[in-house]
Amino acid sequence: MTAIRIVKNRNYSVMSNYHLQDKNLSFKAKGLLSYMLSLPDNWKYTIKGISKESKESEKTVRTILKELETSRYLVIVKKQNALGRFIYEYFVYEKPGIHPDTQKP
Repeated sequence: MTAIRIVKNRNYSVMSNYHLQDKNLSFKAKGLLSYMLSLPDNWKYTIKGISKESKESEKTVRTILKELETSRYLVIVKKQNALGRFIYEYFVYEKPGIHPDTQKP
């Protein structure tokens, strides 16, 4: 038997396997969630930005984000800033569930 060893000395992510084993998530949702979990905590998410980083259209990205919201891996909070413009905060989770820090289930 052959063993493949990958040397992980830079530019890699450590994340839970929970979402990767979740049979209720599509492979696209698993991939996008993994991508989002690999980014820094202060990353500014936009649908347009995610679309540019992938081969997916903005419509497809919206559909995948909706799947992650429905599965409770993602909470998007819409707020209005001082100028009256809407901003969105994305809360990304490795496991689905109730998230008291966002005040949303």
